[in-house]
Amino acid sequence: MTAAVELKHVIKRYKRGKESVEVLHKLDLEVPAGEFLALMGPSGSGKTTLLNLIGGLDRPDEGSITVGGERVDTMTNGQLAKWRSRHVGFVFQFYNLMPMLSAERNVELPLLLTSLSKAQRRANVETALQIVGLADRAKHKPSELSGGQQQRVGIARALVSDPTLLVCDEPTGDLDRHTAIEILDLLQMLNREQGKTIVMVTHDPKAAEYASRQLHVDKGQLVDGDTQAVDSPGPRAAEGVGWREA
Repeated sequence: MTAAVELKHVIKRYKRGKESVEVLHKLDLEVPAGEFLALMGPSGSGKTTLLNLIGGLDRPDEGSITVGGERVDTMTNGQLAKWRSRHVGFVFQFYNLMPMLSAERNVELPLLLTSLSKAQRRANVETALQIVGLADRAKHKPSELSGGQQQRVGIARALVSDPTLLVCDEPTGDLDRHTAIEILDLLQMLNREQGKTIVMVTHDPKAAEYASRQLHVDKGQLVDGDTQAVDSPGPRAAEGVGWREA
């Protein structure tokens, strides 16, 4: 199977005063096209740094990163911005929606960086909102939507350019238990039915169960988790771990 993501001997360091701290150490990772991968690990383990490197938001100090057959670590800042707009959809914990814009306008934002016509942009937005089940909320602003609906808008925004890869940073971290399950079901559907490659960072083992593979980041290295093809575990299996109560 073709690799959607490939990291080879990646090293990432950060400056802490005069000290150089190595967050990721000669890390290798291959994510096959169409996989749903969960990255887990304690705070400070390097999992969000790894996600940012995969999504082109950061650069390695050493090693190579290839996504969709393109070497992203060698791109200029301008090339990287254009590449992200075409190939990566981002889903964040806190939605990052523009409060004065409607759902459809929020979803359209990534397309403003493309050469698509207004009619093409509108068609893409309508399709993305239909996929996440919010076609009837297109004109609503974020303040008129529930937390789960806002996250669905965030997912629609990530999907609207039909990206190679979805990167999700704690996508259920700010949601109650029931809503978190709905969002994870949606991500699982996008992976299984739409064939989207998904890399998700989560601290929650119950959320990670929705992925087809789990890896743990520990001291800048990857450790295999249990690899399993799972059906949606549903509300009973997902109760009470890591999600706030409604």
